[in-house]
Amino acid sequence: MVTRIVILTQWFDPEPTFKGLTFARELVRQGFEVEVVTGFPNYPGGRLYPGYKLRVIQREEIDGVHITRLPLYPNHDSSALRRILNYMSFAASSFFYGVFILRKPDVIYAYHPPLTVGLCAALIRLLRGVPVVYDIQDMWPDTLRATGMLNNARILSVVDRVCSWVYRRVDRIVVLSPGFRRLLIERGVPSEKLEIIYNWCDENALGRGASDVAVPPEFPRDDRFRVVFAGNMGPAQALDSVVAAAKLLKPVAPQVCFVLVGSGISIGALKAQVDVEALDNVVFIPRVPMAEVGAMLNAADALLVHLKNDPLFAITIPSKTQAYMAIGRPVVMAVPGDAAELVERSGGGVVANAQDPQSLADAVIGLLATSAEERRRMGERSRQFYLQEMSIQVGVGRFANCFRSLVPGR
Repeated sequence: MVTRIVILTQWFDPEPTFKGLTFARELVRQGFEVEVVTGFPNYPGGRLYPGYKLRVIQREEIDGVHITRLPLYPNHDSSALRRILNYMSFAASSFFYGVFILRKPDVIYAYHPPLTVGLCAALIRLLRGVPVVYDIQDMWPDTLRATGMLNNARILSVVDRVCSWVYRRVDRIVVLSPGFRRLLIERGVPSEKLEIIYNWCDENALGRGASDVAVPPEFPRDDRFRVVFAGNMGPAQALDSVVAAAKLLKPVAPQVCFVLVGSGISIGALKAQVDVEALDNVVFIPRVPMAEVGAMLNAADALLVHLKNDPLFAITIPSKTQAYMAIGRPVVMAVPGDAAELVERSGGGVVANAQDPQSLADAVIGLLATSAEERRRMGERSRQFYLQEMSIQVGVGRFANCFRSLVPGR
């Protein structure tokens, strides 16, 4: 008998999301029946995508994946009230659907964030007896506090209590790093309820085939040693330290060039910092389609992961880590803890201290001094580690085992 999985997630394709259609397709390929219960696409702009109109329910099917879209209040601006309405409206519609309409599945897979999705899944479990696998991608309330999204101590305390309630009532909790697992055990979650499944990347968009796509004209030529950072540029990334490292490197290693690809609220300040220091070894490239990002990663000499020095980030693994490893280039990891340990285990790069310009400059100089052949071997070790430990086939296979363990006789 085919095991039926319901994926409960507020965000799903065509929205940018990690465990989206690629995940659902792979579950179908591995023999599951899959229904996705999600909202009408509006993230990150807060407006409905073209071709969609709010209605009570909309059903689609893509590559064997059944998709049920439910109404929500579309919003992703800075208003806390409207953001709460966005989260709560989807929780309400998915709770009603899950209790009264949904054909009973064998397992519910719930994706966090937001917390309201986990709360909804736990309530459906209580009322319908469906086991729940809860996938925690952000550690709330820690992430809310660390990123400055929420600073009210009373509200953070409420969020913490709700998280604990959800943790007690789901059947399995999947986390993305050993640090997340340790933290949840410290908070009273039984170790046997926890499972580490590393995230994967969009292998089709970022694979070696992306090297066939041309890099943007502003991408530095191959006479430079190009250290590429691709992604959001906000306070959490602390890229002012990268610009400071570029200043240190300019007189001693002028061939090194940092390439910062993407956008974010800090980009204006970063450009101003580069202008003030008159640095020609930092290049900004705006957000581009994923295939072009893949082309630049393939063309890089090294790939940079950088976050601010915060205890929360020491127990996480930034999502770009998987993409960088899959590409097969040396990784410069300026994040402590679990992420640094992955790079060291793989032998696929070098580690620097977070928010330490001199440490980052030293790490890049060390990599520059390494032979091109050794850097190639580093990249290959990084890629092999990804394929063996973090690829989508491996990750979904581990989810499949987790799901089947909750269904008697499967």
